[in-house]
Amino acid sequence: MDQPMEGIEVVEVKNKIDHMAYLPGMEQIDPAVRLAVTAAREGYDESAYTAKDVRAALDAQVRTPEHFAALLSPAADPFLEEMAQKARYDKRRFFGDNVYLFTPIYISNYCENYCIYCGFNCHNKIRRAKLDMPAIEREMAAIAATGLEEILILTGESRAKSDVAYIGEACKIARKYFKMVGIEVYPMNSDEYAYLHQCGVDYVTVFQETYNPDRYEQLHLAGHKRIFPYRMEAQERALMGGVRGVAFAALLGLDDFRRDAYATGMHAWLLQRKYPHAEISFSCPRLRPIVNNDKINPKDVHERQLLQIMCAYRLFMPYAGMTISTRERAGFRDHVVDIAATKISAGASTGIGGHSGEEEGDDQFEIADNRTVDQVVAAIRAQGLQPVMNDYIYV
Repeated sequence: MDQPMEGIEVVEVKNKIDHMAYLPGMEQIDPAVRLAVTAAREGYDESAYTAKDVRAALDAQVRTPEHFAALLSPAADPFLEEMAQKARYDKRRFFGDNVYLFTPIYISNYCENYCIYCGFNCHNKIRRAKLDMPAIEREMAAIAATGLEEILILTGESRAKSDVAYIGEACKIARKYFKMVGIEVYPMNSDEYAYLHQCGVDYVTVFQETYNPDRYEQLHLAGHKRIFPYRMEAQERALMGGVRGVAFAALLGLDDFRRDAYATGMHAWLLQRKYPHAEISFSCPRLRPIVNNDKINPKDVHERQLLQIMCAYRLFMPYAGMTISTRERAGFRDHVVDIAATKISAGASTGIGGHSGEEEGDDQFEIADNRTVDQVVAAIRAQGLQPVMNDYIYV
């Protein structure tokens, strides 16, 4: 049996399904973007870039995928200060001094997938819980009382426990309290995304985890999430369903982080070209320890390297949004919102029912920044930046 991650005990799974074959009911769309992204990742050679290539990327007015590749390479490390300065300039050019705030709300942690690095995985012995609609409303009312106007709804990936109708009802409640509603749930077909858009969903976030199909197979041992192409095409199906914005991320530390960051950028860039109206954003998560397993840690991705990735995203797609997670410590988060990130979570909880003080289920992962909304707002203002709860007007 494979040992996908050093030091982690893995439950053996018999009769594994083909991770590249769609299951019944999974919508298949034009694979052109997916194939282009995986080919780009496979062809990325970080050692091929020199200081001269990085210099050319920094001096370019409009940066190409080749410039982006150079900015992600080890050759760019000595240029990190200049990258940060240029990223800061580009961020202000498109977003001014604004920093957007939101918080995640976990409404269920039941999951049918066996992803060995995730605290929600179906073999991890944790407290499982699912909020009913009155409990969801209490959670959302408590969040809205902090002044936040944007929320991200999350569930474990279980259609049986959190079906589309359940998520839709949660989104309808969210629309009563918030101006912006996002979801980070299991991938769906385009008609299901269209339904959730009617329920109030503005944007969809999907972590591809790793863009390496072989590594993906080692880490995702069972469940619908094991199907690599269906997950990778989720953002495009969401846009086909009418959702306004989509967010992209690799979970840095699962595989070669430079290749995964390059694939993430290319995925976003190619979909932006195919759907020019789409609002594109990045998330920049690193692995964090999970319940019952403190061995999971991103030993190969340090803060300096994470900052390089964020600056490269900003310089490649200066108009894209970018979220910095509570997975990171407060000092680092405060630093990057002045340089590259445009959105920061505040008052976060990854447990079920944690916002109203009635937590019923265990957390997905450990967070590193436990500050309240008021504390995050104060930290943003202390840097001369403007905290923004919402900038959309609905007519």
